[in-house]
This record gives sequence, structure tokens and C-alpha cells, in this order.
Amino acid sequence: MKPVIVVHGGAGRIFKEREEGSRAGVVRAALQGYGILKRRGSALDAVEEAVRSMEDDPHFNAGYGSVLNEKGEVEMDAIIMDGKNLDSGAVSAVKCIANPIKLARLVMEKTKHMLLTGCGAHLFAQAMGIPDTPGETLITERSRERWKKNLEPDSNPEEFQKDLGTVGAVAIDSEGNVACATSTGGLSNKLIGRVGDTACIGSGGYADNRSGATSTTGHGESIMKVVLARLILYHMEQGMSPEMAADTALDYMKTRVGGLGGVIVVNNSGEWAARFSTKQMSWATVKDDQLHYGIYAGERHTKSVDEALTSESEGF
Repeated sequence: MKPVIVVHGGAGRIFKEREEGSRAGVVRAALQGYGILKRRGSALDAVEEAVRSMEDDPHFNAGYGSVLNEKGEVEMDAIIMDGKNLDSGAVSAVKCIANPIKLARLVMEKTKHMLLTGCGAHLFAQAMGIPDTPGETLITERSRERWKKNLEPDSNPEEFQKDLGTVGAVAIDSEGNVACATSTGGLSNKLIGRVGDTACIGSGGYADNRSGATSTTGHGESIMKVVLARLILYHMEQGMSPEMAADTALDYMKTRVGGLGGVIVVNNSGEWAARFSTKQMSWATVKDDQLHYGIYAGERHTKSVDEALTSESEGF
């Protein structure tokens, strides 16, 4: 099986001045994940590494750069899933953790549980030797400004939810195993303790070797209502291509509950799709040593991996 990785940096509206950084961020993540796959690494390792890369990138709403809750704090959700045996690990409403995706992987591999939340997740992180990251250091100037603006009496928080870059990755490795990973800071000025779709298996992501893997982004409550990730795999089980399954599920979410979003998909034969009903979604994929990436509907740039790695080392 030829390995494939697809990543997204969130669906919504990407402001002009952030487009370049968003493109560069998803390209970097896809190349790092693909590097693991090329060395015959696992899909699980590849998606974790791709998402970790984006958690460390302030252009995205995950890890460093996460949006703030109503109290001005970062609370993050993440999930990872292994399509080989349907094992999954997730964390929700976690604070003071630089890379929630790493913690989600530890939940999957070191506990009998699938989801740890808040204070319990924090205690588990300490037990696993994950260092505390002071909450302040995860906050960017941009997130703080947005939080303050949303506190103003005449503000419209809905307007500010449109530029939120949840991150995700899906992959198939040389052994034919699929995996997904998704990570987010959630909604700006959300209630303390709010958990969206990301940490919920079947909503924020799903992976099953029998069909494929998907990671979602968009309006979390809408995604949860239609269990979007699992819905896409269901359509593929009925014989749809990844692109058709993604479009059908996104259309259903829009008509049934008025929700917009985006998805990345890979099936068990290595076909992939990156589809969205929002204005934009940053995405990148590598297959057959060719990198493809874009932000707008219909936009697709293509480079060889070698060329992309060269421009990456020169600063994209």
C-alpha cells in the first residue's frame, strides 16, 4: 500500500493576512507526517506528529494559539483513533498542556478508558510525566484581543467564530492501517467546561480499516448532531468515493441543522478528499511523493515532495 496523509487547519474564514501562514502550516504538517510514513512508520505516528506540528503553530486554534473561554483561559479537546482495532483516546477541557494530542494518545495506550476530562486529564498527564505548561504561555496576542472584543456589550461572538482553525490529520500507512487525529481550542468565549465535537468519537474523527478515516472541523454542535465523521464512513461503506461521501454528509449537515464545516477523508485503498461547505479550509495532502494543498474551493497547488522540502527549509 502506498502511504497517504491528509491534514486540515480548520474550516471557516481565513483572513487575508493569515492565509500564507495557514498554507505553510498545513504543508509543514503534511510533510512531517509523510516523512514518518515513508520510513514505514505507522499511520498513528504520522497523524499524531502532523497534529502536534499544528498545535505548536500559532496560526491554528489548537495548542499554542487556542482561543479563550469566557474567563480568558485556554481549554482544549483532542482525539486520536487507530483503525486497526478501533482503539481511541481523547481528552477534553484540558488546560496547561502544550500538546493535547500526545495526551490523547497516552489515554488510548496507557488506560482502559477512551476519554479523560478536565482535572482528571490533568492528573493523568502529571502521572505520565507530561510537564505543565503555564496557561499564559499558550495564549497569543490575537486570541486575547479576540476575547476582549467579544466581551464588549455590542459584540457579535458569532462573527468571530468563523476564523477558527481546528486541526486534524488522517493517514493510511504501507501496511494498510488507517488513523485519524483532531485537536482544537474550541469556540471563542465559550462557557467554562464546554466540550465540542473534537473529543467525541464519531463526531470529531473516526478511523476503521474496513472503510477509512476522517477528521472534521466546523461548528461543533452541528457536527455532533449528525455524528459527521461516522456518517462519512457509513456513506463510504455503501460504496461512495471519499469525495462523494464527504459532500453528501456536509450537505446533510447544512440542510438538516444549518451547520457548516469541513472534512478530510482517506479510504482503505488510499483515495482521499478534502471538502468543505464554509468559505475556506486550509488543507494539504501527500501521495505518491506529490504534495497538494489549498485554501479556497477549487484551489489546488501541486509540488513534488523534494521541491516542497527545499522551499520549506528556505522558509516556504
